[in-house]
This record gives sequence, C-alpha cells and structure tokens, in this order.
Amino acid sequence: MKNLILLFFFFYSTISFSQAVQSKVLSQTEITERDLDGGKFPIFRAYEYQDKGGVYELVLSENQKVISDKDTLNTKIEAVCYLNDHGGYIEKWKINDLIESAEVEETSIWFWTKYCSTQDLDNDGYIEPVLVYGTKTDVGDLRRIKIITLYKGKKYVIRAVECDLDYCRSFKKDKNWNSLPTKVKTHIDKLVVKIRKEQNVILADG
Repeated sequence: MKNLILLFFFFYSTISFSQAVQSKVLSQTEITERDLDGGKFPIFRAYEYQDKGGVYELVLSENQKVISDKDTLNTKIEAVCYLNDHGGYIEKWKINDLIESAEVEETSIWFWTKYCSTQDLDNDGYIEPVLVYGTKTDVGDLRRIKIITLYKGKKYVIRAVECDLDYCRSFKKDKNWNSLPTKVKTHIDKLVVKIRKEQNVILADG
C-alpha cells in the first residue's frame, strides 16, 4: 500500500509539473488573436510559454528596413516579454539593439531563432528564455553575436565580436555570469559549441 501511494505521488507530481511548464511558437493567426502585432516593428517570431509564474507572450520584432527578393535587412530589433494578465498584458522585460557603424560597418541585425529557446533549463518550474541575435557587415560576414539568458528577471549576456584578426575579436561574459545555476551555464556552453560548429565562427577572445 505504501508503495502504491508513493507511485501515485510520483505520477501526480510528474503530470502536474509537465502541465505547469509549457511552450509553443505562435502562428500568425494566434498573434493576431492575442493582439500582439501592434508594436512598432513587424513580428518575426512570437512564443507563448507557461510556468509557475504565469502565462507569458515573448515577441521578437525586426524593423525590416530593406525588403527584396533576395534578402531582408534590419537596422533595429526588439524583444518584449509580456505577462498575460486576464487578457491584458504587463511588460516584464525588453531588449533593444541596432546596427553599428564603428570600426566595421554593419548592414543588418536579426534574431537567430534557430538558437533561441524557451525552456526550463534547471528544472525549477520556471522557464529561462534564451535569445540569440547577430549582425552582418556590408560584405556579408558575421560581426557581433549576443546570447542573452533571462533568469529570475535578470539578464545574463555573452557578447562576441567576430574578426579574422586577433586584436579585434572578443568573447565576453557578464561579470554576474557565474551566479547562474550550473545547469543553465552548461546549456549555454553547449549552445556556444553548437553555434561555433554550425556557423564556422570562432566565438573566443583574440
């Protein structure tokens, strides 16, 4: 009898946990139904996720400055995360960035949704969104790559600059990076390796 009670408790906990943490990519119809497409930039991708904190809508927007048959160039991007509050929305956090024209001129910036995720990385019942975006130069080379992890409402950022020459290449983690849980850091480390391999980038200091 005791074993049956323990088994029931295990399955109940597993079912409750799996129901509490969910995530999906929203279709264009769902974006319109949720009234999320009224921002200043066109939506490139939108996610809805649910954890112990509630239901959230994460909207990734790009300004699509130049649109052609071959390519779409963006000069600005924005990510906004909303808490769904009984049909209304409360903004929880926002990320903005734009192209730079310093040492090397950039021509486009975009969300790398192939590497973005909305998962519970440390199994604590809360989702830790990971956003990745990059920039390209006027000759089409990758320039900047940012990996941003949201953990308990705080942003933890990896900033990388790609360059053929050692002196202009960099890979920096925020000073607070080591305060992240080990499981979260391990996930991001594996993501860095994956990007490095698939995109043939260095992602390292000069």
